[in-house]
Amino acid sequence: REDYGGAFGGNRTEDYLSMNPNGKVPTMIDGDFILWESQAIVRYLAENYASAPFFPNALNERYLCHQWMDFYIAELHPAMTTIFWTLIRTAPEDRDNIALEKAINIANLAWKIVDKHLSQSEYMVGNTFTFGDIPLGCAAYRWHNLEITRDDLPHLKRWYQELTKRPSFQKHVMLPLT
Repeated sequence: REDYGGAFGGNRTEDYLSMNPNGKVPTMIDGDFILWESQAIVRYLAENYASAPFFPNALNERYLCHQWMDFYIAELHPAMTTIFWTLIRTAPEDRDNIALEKAINIANLAWKIVDKHLSQSEYMVGNTFTFGDIPLGCAAYRWHNLEITRDDLPHLKRWYQELTKRPSFQKHVMLPLT
């Protein structure tokens, strides 16, 4: 793992842009294969290197993982990006507080869907951690660590607390918000 972007820089160099033309992170290099976009990388690593239960044997369970990953991208990611950029990367005097409030409301609605699902399931797909938990888990870290008003979602909170006990989550996700 090498850190790029933000405070680390390096993501606008010719070498980096030759691998990832949008200059964003992450970029994965696996031998001669280069892949960018977080969701694609999670799917690739799960399918190439993981086994059950992280990469479920049953096709329907794998597609439930994909469903929750796509739900994150379609329903939560835009709002979470607005919240994060507004609170972490924008000076207080430059913030669009109307857009921030709208994003928080949208995110609260989406997190309610996750909370309701988690009322009947320990993790996003059944009772074991799978690759379907990763994108929502990363977003849940931000959600629970940003200074915002959140609805009381006990099942989401329980799931998130379970994720925080995982050493890999602690090492790779529970990083300072910058």
